[in-house]
Order: sequence, then structure tokens, then C-alpha cells
Amino acid sequence: MNRNILGIAFWVVLYLLLQVFFFRSMILFDHAFCFIYIASVLSLPFDTPKTWVLLLAFVSGFFVDFFYNTLGLHAACTVFLAFARPGILRLLTPARGYEERNEPTLEVMNLWWVIRYTFIAALLHHALLFSLESLSLALIAPTLIKIIASTFYSTLVIVILQFFRGN
Repeated sequence: MNRNILGIAFWVVLYLLLQVFFFRSMILFDHAFCFIYIASVLSLPFDTPKTWVLLLAFVSGFFVDFFYNTLGLHAACTVFLAFARPGILRLLTPARGYEERNEPTLEVMNLWWVIRYTFIAALLHHALLFSLESLSLALIAPTLIKIIASTFYSTLVIVILQFFRGN
């Protein structure tokens, strides 16, 4: 179990460091932003207590807020994502159900399941993030473009990073 916790901690720290030092400047066409740090919440085992998931989400979001100077915006959106995570998992539950110690990774689940899981989660996170960022109906078109482009971009990068993640 300690090895599993250390592996999870390693990936959480790696996702956060990659986000603030590398993917922060990886913006495509001024509309697509890559937020891979949400993978730190998404890749937690299914049996992780909800309190720990919410706490990790807050700390991850707060860490990103510190470097992005966004005053709690990422923390709020990541906590919302952690709160919505059980619903997303219920939506995607396979017919045989989940095993208790399974993790939502490519090694355990299939590629199509991971893509759908990551896409839905990224869509929820990015919709809230960019909606709170703009706070104006006059900016609805650019906001929708940012949401859609960033969701596809983040999903693609997170799924690619899953290929490098082994246990």
C-alpha cells in the first residue's frame, strides 16, 4: 500500500510541476489551454475517500492559482471537479462494476473508457473555469471556443501522458 501511495504522490507532484513550469506556456492559437493538473484528481483510485479527493483537489488548484495569480479560480474549479468525480464514475460504470482497488488508468481500464472519463471531466472543469473567468454573456462565443478547444487539448495530452504512467 505504501508503494501505491508513493506512486500516486509522485504522479500528483509531476502533474503539478509540469502544469506550472511547462504547460503554462503551451497555448494553441490563443484559445486552447492545457490543464493537465486535473489528472492528479482524475487518476486517484476509485476507493479514495471523498474527503481526501476534495482536499487534494483544493491543494492542487491552490498550487496552480499561486503560479497563475488567479486568486482561487483553479482551486474552486478543481474542487468542483472532485465533487463531480463520483457522478462521472457512476455514468461510466461498466456492466461488471469497478473493482475496489482499481485506478482509472490505461493500465487498468481500456483506452475508450479513459478518453470518455477524461473528456467529461475536462469539459466540466473547463466550462466552469472559463465561465467564471469571463463572467459576461457578451463573451459567450470566445468562451465557448476556449472551453471546447481546451477540453480537446487537455484530454489529448492527459491521455498521452497516461501511456507513460505505469505502475
